[in-house]
Amino acid sequence: MRSAEPTGGGRLAGVDLARGAAVLGVFAAHVGPDGGVAGWVAQLAHGRASALFATLAGVSLALVSGGREPARDDQAATRIALRAVILLLFGTALTASGTAASVVLAYYGVYFLLALPFLRLRAPALAVAAVVVALVGPVLSLAVRGSLDTTGRDQLVTSGDPVEVLGGEGVLRLVLTGACPAATWMPFVLAGMALGRLDLTTPAIRTRLAFAGPALVVAGYGGSWLALGAVGGAEALAGDGPVDGDAAVWLLVAFPHSGTTFEITGALGVAVTTLVAALVVAERWPRWARPVTTAGTMPLTLCVLHVAAIDVTGLAARPGPPLLVLPAFAAGACGFALLWCRFSRRGPLEHLLHAATTRPKP
Repeated sequence: MRSAEPTGGGRLAGVDLARGAAVLGVFAAHVGPDGGVAGWVAQLAHGRASALFATLAGVSLALVSGGREPARDDQAATRIALRAVILLLFGTALTASGTAASVVLAYYGVYFLLALPFLRLRAPALAVAAVVVALVGPVLSLAVRGSLDTTGRDQLVTSGDPVEVLGGEGVLRLVLTGACPAATWMPFVLAGMALGRLDLTTPAIRTRLAFAGPALVVAGYGGSWLALGAVGGAEALAGDGPVDGDAAVWLLVAFPHSGTTFEITGALGVAVTTLVAALVVAERWPRWARPVTTAGTMPLTLCVLHVAAIDVTGLAARPGPPLLVLPAFAAGACGFALLWCRFSRRGPLEHLLHAATTRPKP
């Protein structure tokens, strides 16, 4: 059997490889070196690794809900809804613990809930939905940010009480004003669902995506550069984090996590290109790719472990640690994944999540 073909549970080795690359990219964004060539390479992952994660989450949602043929029963929707609630509560608890790393699990819980009405759509309709949200979401998010005081460290809770995530400000941040609000991140999920409705083992589909990915990169980042130059806003090219302010020029930037249409387009292009490359590599060189592919089967476990490692070691959750920290995190993650897979095909937290959302067979 070719490694790029669906495996048990509808898995694609290439999707796992891309997800493993996203895990390492998140590590680079959190504990990558600062300065020099290595620091520049680590900075490339900032924002784009998260976008890849969100896109692959959409791919997984499509695969578990029927793949190319959307499921017509409610079993998949029920499982996804249960996972969403668990991620929302678990992510809120981690954030309330005061960890130094950015925890986005609660956001993913919201993404999954918002994806439920789209589970029965096919690829074209999902692609249209992604485009619409990518156009409307950033405008709505920026408008709300400009009218509210959302300064300071983004928290899912307001005073350390996990219950407050269910209150007004917590929900507002998860949907519109937080670090990864649904308004600007659902396009990745919906686009990923569209990808998951395609036959990713078909060379013709891969070829089209191989052209579409770079085209989106050019349209996003190149379009932002041209648009900013036209209005004399080149100084806004550099930055990080969600845009905030009343000036419409902020909708033209494309820096990481800015949440604009240009940034969404460019980051999605990087995600599509990475996925296509991963599908090819996983098929042609499965043994060489195995450590990262295996890491991609347990992203929840590895991301939680890396958050714990950051806290235990006292590392700040930003680029700048010593050069060897990132390789150590990457080697530790891949080594743990390879060891664990000898005993189970799911990571520890993935196993618990699966058990909690799957009805036992009679």
